[in-house]
Amino acid sequence: MRLFAAVLPPAGAVAELGTAVGRLRALPGSDGLRWTSREDWHYTLAFLGEVEERLLPELTARLARAAHRTEPFTLRIHGGGHFGGHTLWAGAAGALPELRLLAERADAAARRAGVPMTEHRRYLAHLTIARSRTETDLGPYADGLSDFEGAPWPVSRFALVRSTHPEPGVPGARPRYATVADWHLGHGAPEGPG
Repeated sequence: MRLFAAVLPPAGAVAELGTAVGRLRALPGSDGLRWTSREDWHYTLAFLGEVEERLLPELTARLARAAHRTEPFTLRIHGGGHFGGHTLWAGAAGALPELRLLAERADAAARRAGVPMTEHRRYLAHLTIARSRTETDLGPYADGLSDFEGAPWPVSRFALVRSTHPEPGVPGARPRYATVADWHLGHGAPEGPG
């Protein structure tokens, strides 16, 4: 199964960003982008790729320990940017060192559980808003998010999420995400799934 670890923003933060994204969708050319669904918005901590089911017990135990060792912290959705001409994203502000530490712990937990982590990059907190199949000037969309400042929200848990590829040949089909397990952060939280 294809998995990733993620922080899922709360409904209020999603609604705030949704209002800003609604304005972006009114810009010329926006119909050529594939906009992600609000219910799928997340900050990826670690992309695990294909994980054998036999590794799940060890993986979830190690991710639970990572959660237990990480105290809750505060984030807010902030600004935006793009990766080349293909991915438009919203950024994050607040306790970014704590978010980065949680990402490192999730990555290390996966490696120690035997997941062959082939993708390792410098962590940049981002929430994907839209993608383009072709090289597109995403500058105006990123500029539209430059002043976006969401309200702070507490990060008190993170999740292991399964990603299922969209059905080939189905117009408009998108990946489907389902939470496999989630954990509360902090020493006072139980070490098992939340």
